[in-house]
Amino acid sequence: MALTLRSAARLLDEHHLLREIIAGDLWTLDAARVDGCDEPFAGITYDTRTVAAGSLLCCKGRFKAEYLDGIDGRGLAAYVADADFSSVTKAPGLIVTDARKAMSLLAAEFFGRPQDELTVIGITGTKGKTTTAYFTQAILNALSGGRCALFSSVDNCLDGHTYAESDLTTPESLDAFRMMREAASNGMQYLVMEVSSQAYKVDRVYGLTFDVAAFLNISPDHISPIEHPTFEDYLYCKRQIVANAKTLVYGKGMAHADLILEDAARHGVPASSFALSDQAPLSPDASAAGMPSADRADTVVWPADDAHDAFRIASDGVDLGEVRLALDGDFNYLNAAAAVAIARAAGVLHDAADDASAAALRAMEPVRIAGRMERFVDPHSGTVAIVDYAHNYASVTALIDYVNERYGSRNPRITLVTGSAGNKAYDRRREIVEAAQHRIDRLVLTHEDTDTESVEAICRDMRSHVTDPHLDAAIILDRTQAIEDTVEEARAHARCDDGRLDVILVIGKGEERWIKVLNKHVPYEGDDRVVARMFGLNGD
Repeated sequence: MALTLRSAARLLDEHHLLREIIAGDLWTLDAARVDGCDEPFAGITYDTRTVAAGSLLCCKGRFKAEYLDGIDGRGLAAYVADADFSSVTKAPGLIVTDARKAMSLLAAEFFGRPQDELTVIGITGTKGKTTTAYFTQAILNALSGGRCALFSSVDNCLDGHTYAESDLTTPESLDAFRMMREAASNGMQYLVMEVSSQAYKVDRVYGLTFDVAAFLNISPDHISPIEHPTFEDYLYCKRQIVANAKTLVYGKGMAHADLILEDAARHGVPASSFALSDQAPLSPDASAAGMPSADRADTVVWPADDAHDAFRIASDGVDLGEVRLALDGDFNYLNAAAAVAIARAAGVLHDAADDASAAALRAMEPVRIAGRMERFVDPHSGTVAIVDYAHNYASVTALIDYVNERYGSRNPRITLVTGSAGNKAYDRRREIVEAAQHRIDRLVLTHEDTDTESVEAICRDMRSHVTDPHLDAAIILDRTQAIEDTVEEARAHARCDDGRLDVILVIGKGEERWIKVLNKHVPYEGDDRVVARMFGLNGD
């Protein structure tokens, strides 16, 4: 059914958001008193620049009256706002208590509630969301003939195979429902989407119920005046996914798991778990009941060999088989276990270790994500460089753990090249240093998405948290130069032939081709391409 002023007012009133309708001198709760109340809106937008004849404009955020100058000449049909703008437009206004919540509800209705045509899976957590989302999409594509869409912090995919760079981890609600409609129209049956804490903080997923929600893990992150003032607020926002889900998958060993399960019980949401074990299940049939108590979970992954080059996955007592991922690191096998648990919760990966299950596991094996655990080897010196998006305490710790697991026997000399974001997540500056400083040999601080803050000030702030007197900490403001100098320094060290392997970790930007400065994207070669060029390898 088309969205009209009358149906919009009814919907907003049902959700206790409507304050009144203002049309000129008329103030009313009855949309029927407004001329044209049953005329369908031709479009919906939150950008005044895209307003055209018949548009419904959602005035979200720090909206100013002057944004509406000349808007009537472009045919604005109505606006939704938490303030009265009748002094600058003749269009009727739906005045609401919360414009963001209203926009989400109205967008879903305008685009015909596409979420009802899809099995929608939401994935949250401090780390691993993107990788788990890609693994889950691979499994669901394998089991549905390529009919799974994806919203991620890296790419969006609306047809199961074409990927376009994304702007936000979780899109604005209006964009999300528009993209859902396109995905459903493309024949997609499933949608996998990352759900950030900000998505709940600013109501990007308001009114959306997930068929399956996955809560991977939690640790402090995004703590700043413009994001979350405290860890409690960060966790509380993420917890909202549980109340808005039909079923829950969670990391068995995650912090605050008991609280998450209390949320699930309060809202009547069934829950299943996944875990990483360092050994095979104790029982021959891989039963979860036979796992050591610390690892007892519904879906379990464990090493298939001493080198951790392959892992086996069991779910609900059935050994589903072996998987050998293109992405390195035990933590990525844990993400794979999460993806299997999600697929099972969605009802598409069944109990039997059959051909379909084996094909689903194999679908995860070739998955690569630009900027995630990309490993390069210098043919001149043997130096290993890893480009990764690690950007907080948990992900930096996991990355260095991987280096020590993989290269510990070669006494690696580790150099970390990193910066930190500006204007947000101030806690990361200290936590990145704390996670690394006693475990690496050299720290190179450099440019990241500093936005309006000074690059040098951020780097100096990070260096002030260095307490290890043996750590060589340097500041090289230009990011390209920082990587180039680090490669040259590693080559010089390799010539010393002291038997130590040089490992360079370049983190925080991945494959992004820009750096954010003064609210604009400034072109940047990309960490992966700088490393590949320095190593004389073929770029991508």
